[in-house]
Amino acid sequence: MELVSLLESLSALTCSGSFLIWMSIGTLSRTDKSEKIAQKIMTILCFSAAISLFGLYFAGGNLFGSANFARVLAVVCIAVGVSAISKEKISKVNPIHTI
Repeated sequence: MELVSLLESLSALTCSGSFLIWMSIGTLSRTDKSEKIAQKIMTILCFSAAISLFGLYFAGGNLFGSANFARVLAVVCIAVGVSAISKEKISKVNPIHTI
């Protein structure tokens, strides 16, 4: 049970960290350097979250009362992580970036 508790905590920490970066990406992408750093951190957090969520699923843990929710959320984290490493600049979809 100790492994499941550790994976639950790690999953919550990495998911919330990537969510906070995703919410503040407009502010973090004011310069090219900070944008690249934010994208790299978000990618690392998303893939770490996916690994911990898959580990939680295979260890028999559950998330919000559902055993399958961890696996679905892990796939979403992979998709967000892949989109964070895309070569497209965020400024194309962020009108605040041009200020």
